[in-house]
Amino acid sequence: MIEDKAKEYLLAYMFNAAVRAGAAILKIYRNREEYAISLKNDSSPITEADRLAHKTIREYLGPTRIPVLSEEGREMLYDERRNWELYWLVDPLDGTVEFIKGNNEFTVNIALMENNECLGAAIYVPCYGRMYLAGRGTGAYLKEDVEADASADYGTEAIMEGLRRLPFEAEAHHPHPCVALSRSHQTPETAEHVAALRARCPGIEILEQGSSYKFCLLAEGRVDYYVRTTRTYEWDTAAGELILAEAGGSTRSLPDGAPLRYNEPDLHNPWFVCRSRFCKL
Repeated sequence: MIEDKAKEYLLAYMFNAAVRAGAAILKIYRNREEYAISLKNDSSPITEADRLAHKTIREYLGPTRIPVLSEEGREMLYDERRNWELYWLVDPLDGTVEFIKGNNEFTVNIALMENNECLGAAIYVPCYGRMYLAGRGTGAYLKEDVEADASADYGTEAIMEGLRRLPFEAEAHHPHPCVALSRSHQTPETAEHVAALRARCPGIEILEQGSSYKFCLLAEGRVDYYVRTTRTYEWDTAAGELILAEAGGSTRSLPDGAPLRYNEPDLHNPWFVCRSRFCKL
């Protein structure tokens, strides 16, 4: 079990790594027409921003001597990682499709995993300067006006200053349940699931949103429900799941309602649904 002082030490690393990666991403985002886009082995896009953010995070987290499992290092063999007690689970640029579209809906996801459960989480939304943080058993928080900075060096006190505890009660008072869907990844099964929800609650509203930012909106209380019926990976959900859980929400697999599992031989997640603390669906 990690001691509290060690948690504070690692929180600063996680926070600063995300902010530095955000700066690397924005540098390219503002000039993205100058950079090439290639395809990963699963035919999803990758940009120079993914690579640079990955490099930034790996280098900054290096002194912690904790191994990193990242989207850009997905080829690592299970035998190399199966016995890790502590590791970083990272998506350096979640929402590459949204990055390419230029709609600002992309994030940096960093999760500190202990015995394959998320101990600490950070999701940074660089275009909006919003940092979401959570610690297992200590709550979920939002820090605003966090500017992307390639040399970010926040200490614990500076990180804690101005944190707002999630969820926000005021955000929960909307007239109809709000259901989030992926902006770029929907299937017929998604439509069927939404139709079933409409049959029970005809007034639901739909919000299409890219990246793990959906977890953050659920944690705030601005969104009630999120369903995903397309492929995701462990690094897409680990940080967001803890932030949502510490804000009183839940994430469960479809159709069996089981918890998501991490550091599996196959890094793909099952389909899943998320509910905010205020969800009545």
